[in-house]
Amino acid sequence: MGRLIEKKLLLILLFVFPAFAYSQEIKPVKLPEPTTQGGMPLMQALKERRSTREFSSQELPPEAVSDLLWAAAGINRPESAHHTSPTAMNMQEIDIYLARADGLYLYNAAAHTLIPVLSADIRSLTGGQPFVKDAPVNLIYVADISRMSKISSQDADFYAATDTGFISQNVYLYCASSGLVTVVRGLIDKPVLAKAMKLRPDQKIILAQTVGYPK
Repeated sequence: MGRLIEKKLLLILLFVFPAFAYSQEIKPVKLPEPTTQGGMPLMQALKERRSTREFSSQELPPEAVSDLLWAAAGINRPESAHHTSPTAMNMQEIDIYLARADGLYLYNAAAHTLIPVLSADIRSLTGGQPFVKDAPVNLIYVADISRMSKISSQDADFYAATDTGFISQNVYLYCASSGLVTVVRGLIDKPVLAKAMKLRPDQKIILAQTVGYPK
């Protein structure tokens, strides 16, 4: 009951008093260059891969956020603008949003930059589990259906889910290799979260994934 009241209060602040969402203006964040050399061997990372539901509230430093997002779906072949995670027919339809205490950001892989969306803490809206409101980072995977015009709507749902799975596994492996913990989540009130994020009708929330340090 307490979390439900908390969510309702946050929505009231966001939509009845929109100035609340922008009271502390956030700016684009140019991320440090990702570390793409060294790290844990792949087979060891696979061995260490696991889901965790207990998180410290300790913030992730910029270097960790940079490496996390690059591993998730950063550009690893600049000459062709291809990513670390594949997408069907190279539609590149999945956007990664990052919700943390200072606001909501959209990851721009081409510029390796966080683009500000909301200066409000909406972490509690990203899932039904109690840990989401305190974990430092919640990633939200959103399919932009407007980029999927080559295929039917039924196929779009399938490929969006499949392509999100690739990104999620990249995040799992990065976390396993770097001492972070994570869990991918489907228990989301998607209409409520989509409204808070101000998504268009042709943008569809697929999954969310919490990332942080072990508690």
